[in-house]
Amino acid sequence: MVLPPAVHEPLTPRGTAERCLESARTSTTPGTGGLPEIRQWLEERARVNEFTTTPVPFAQLDGWRFTDDTGDLVHRSGGFFRIRGLDVSGADGPVPHWSQPVIDQPEVGVLGMLAKEIDGVLCLLVQAKMEPGNINVLQLSPTVQATRSNFLRLHGGAATRYLEYFTEPGRGRVLADVLHSEQGGSFYRKRNRNIIVETDEDVVVHDDYRWVTVGQLHALLREDNMVNMDARTVLSCLPLSAPAAAFDDAAQSETAAIQSWLNNAKSRSSLVSRLVPLASVDRWRRSEDAISHEENRYFQVIGTMVRASNREVTSWGQPLIAPRGRGVVAFLVCRTRGDVEVLVHARAEGGTPDVVELGPTVQCVPDNFHGLPAGQQPRYLDLVREAAPGDILYDTLLSEEGGRFYQAENRYLAVGVDDEVRSSTPPPGFRWMALRQLYALVRHGGYLNVEARSLLACLQPMV
Repeated sequence: MVLPPAVHEPLTPRGTAERCLESARTSTTPGTGGLPEIRQWLEERARVNEFTTTPVPFAQLDGWRFTDDTGDLVHRSGGFFRIRGLDVSGADGPVPHWSQPVIDQPEVGVLGMLAKEIDGVLCLLVQAKMEPGNINVLQLSPTVQATRSNFLRLHGGAATRYLEYFTEPGRGRVLADVLHSEQGGSFYRKRNRNIIVETDEDVVVHDDYRWVTVGQLHALLREDNMVNMDARTVLSCLPLSAPAAAFDDAAQSETAAIQSWLNNAKSRSSLVSRLVPLASVDRWRRSEDAISHEENRYFQVIGTMVRASNREVTSWGQPLIAPRGRGVVAFLVCRTRGDVEVLVHARAEGGTPDVVELGPTVQCVPDNFHGLPAGQQPRYLDLVREAAPGDILYDTLLSEEGGRFYQAENRYLAVGVDDEVRSSTPPPGFRWMALRQLYALVRHGGYLNVEARSLLACLQPMV
């Protein structure tokens, strides 16, 4: 459909943060309704389209093969991504060296959210997107969620809708544009362009797309597996307040101290990673239908055949990463000192482009640590697990990116703690930060990992 000219206004002189905050306080999209209408629309899109994902042996993956020389799993086009080996050494902790399969995708993808004022309310255009690894098939995604291989149409399918707003200069006003990393434990130095562009053009809205307010997205982030990872990371970049560094000299000094602390962690890290042939990865075994660790921990690489009647290509095969167990991603939160503060972890991962980024207090798959002594368990995991119901400020099951992960689900939490916990000296690599400081840093690449950005999007109403 085409939005009638009467429902939008030209770009206004009001500040972007002010308009974003107004949208965050709005629970109904002008002309299209509230949360019940969004849920009905998602149900209708699932009903009218065909979606299936079937695990299959690698030999049935059309277009994919294991190379004779390295054993890497590659696509015949040379594009998309490869499953290669990663060798990691110099890590802190009980396992200083290991090797593993990793996704090598040396291209910058586009995660783009189109924005528009409708009846004076800033709205975002989201997509009901099927991804092969999604637990519930359809989740709300950004307007554009595409790798370079996708929008160059190496798949031979249809063009990516609305891509021109994010690749053609002058199509709109840029509200945010940041290069951010993906999961450093699964990708090798992968980045995506997180971009929000506002337009005052009339926009033809396809049936699989819908305008929503920021407030509606915040509400839907409290529902299991409703808003996908890519939408969460873009939403975290939304300028809902002025940068903390702009407030006063004290705030600038505070932010500079945090940047110095993180840069020190990066410079002191001895972690070194390098790509190696997949066939040389130690303790991993390849069968007809999976690449698995010999202890059945961590994850598997599996093959899948996919059908999706509304995608650019309606059927294809691809490998996916299938985690073993549900993860826990959590911030400890304290409100006793005037600011909302969270405990961050300067986290080093083998595939992170900058080696170390700010992560949540806890980020792990507990099953991977089953049977290990207390000293080898993730710090603060016990505090998160044993939190009283009244201390849990946020608790929702959210999926990771379904285009590369098969039914990967994490329990995202924010757990409130008292001043006794806040006053104790954190262990090395941990630091308390005001939530508003994280929202200033997320507007720059190389600071926050994707799990921390997801939690930030969920906690935006707390700022």
